[in-house]
Amino acid sequence: MFRACAAAIFTVLLAAAQQPQAASQETARNPPGLETDWDIAAVLQEIGKHADRLLPALERIDARAWVDQGASETYAEQLQLCKDQTRTLGETARELANNPEQLASAIDLFIRMQGLEVMLLSLEEGIRKYQTAGDAQALAALEAQNSANRGRFQRYIVNLASTREQELKVMDKEAQRCRGLVTAAPATASKPVKKK
Repeated sequence: MFRACAAAIFTVLLAAAQQPQAASQETARNPPGLETDWDIAAVLQEIGKHADRLLPALERIDARAWVDQGASETYAEQLQLCKDQTRTLGETARELANNPEQLASAIDLFIRMQGLEVMLLSLEEGIRKYQTAGDAQALAALEAQNSANRGRFQRYIVNLASTREQELKVMDKEAQRCRGLVTAAPATASKPVKKK
């Protein structure tokens, strides 16, 4: 009985860990609402490409000239952080596209996207004040081009987390059932046979 339970647990864990080879297996593995690996990989590639388009726009900003006009040194620091974060975001998105089911990496990427978004809003205010409103609008428009991908990626993360949670519940339930079978007393105790 112990071996049967151990085999059942091993089978569940093995099935959860294996990558399916055929498209039909991929469809069976991805429950409704969870995009397939190749669909979300395309979104991640687009997020990487968006970072590639955003970086040259950030490179054209001269925050040092703002400081000369009386702006806080914080703008120059913020601009450098935006550039660094944009580079990292692009690299991370492309790496994650190779294996999008890494939940921790997906959450990390999304947090980076959110942080960059907040910093860009502040930077846009500086551009509006120390450059032109048109330049600030152009950066905001460029940033907005990624909103559909960001929203789709956010839904993917939520669905992926929900799927993982359900898988863990199933594995826990099966482990508890097996534990119960292994630790349960035998239903019929055999009586010792007396020899005459």
